[in-house]
Amino acid sequence: MTDQPEKNIPDKKIIIDEDWKTQVEAEREAARRAKEAAAPEDTKAPHPGPLPEEEGEPAVSTGQASAPGPGGPHIMPPASFGMLVTTLATEAMVGLGQIPRPGEAQPRVELEAAKYFIDTLAVLEEKTKGNLSPEEATALEDVLHQLRMAYVAVQQRP
Repeated sequence: MTDQPEKNIPDKKIIIDEDWKTQVEAEREAARRAKEAAAPEDTKAPHPGPLPEEEGEPAVSTGQASAPGPGGPHIMPPASFGMLVTTLATEAMVGLGQIPRPGEAQPRVELEAAKYFIDTLAVLEEKTKGNLSPEEATALEDVLHQLRMAYVAVQQRP
C-alpha cells in the first residue's frame, strides 16, 4: 500500500430538520387529548366529513372546524338552502324509520319526530315562497311530497 494523500473532499453534512419531529409529536399529543375528551360521548356519530358544494351556491367558510372525531377535525360543509333542506329531510327519514339513529343497529319509527321535521319543512316552504330559485322550490316541493307519502305509508302499517 502506498501512502497517498487524501483527496480534498469536503465534509458532507447531513442536516436533520428537528422541527417536523416536534410538530408531529405535538399533533399526536393533541389528537390523543381530543380522543380522551371525546371518549365519554360514545353516542355521537362522527361527522361524515366535508360535503361537495352545491352548484351555484358560494362556499361560506367561517374558518372553524367541528369538534375533532376519530379521523381528526372536519370542516363543516358550506351553509346553504339545499343543505338545510337535506338536514331536515334526513331527520324526518330517521323518524320514519328509514335510517337508523347514530349508534343504533336497527331503525325505529318515531312518528311525532318525523311529523315535526316534515312540518318544519312545510313552514320553510311557506315562508320562502317567491324567494327561491325554481330549482330550489321544486326540490323542496318534491322532498315534502316524498316525505308526506312515506309518513302516510308508515302510519298505515299494522
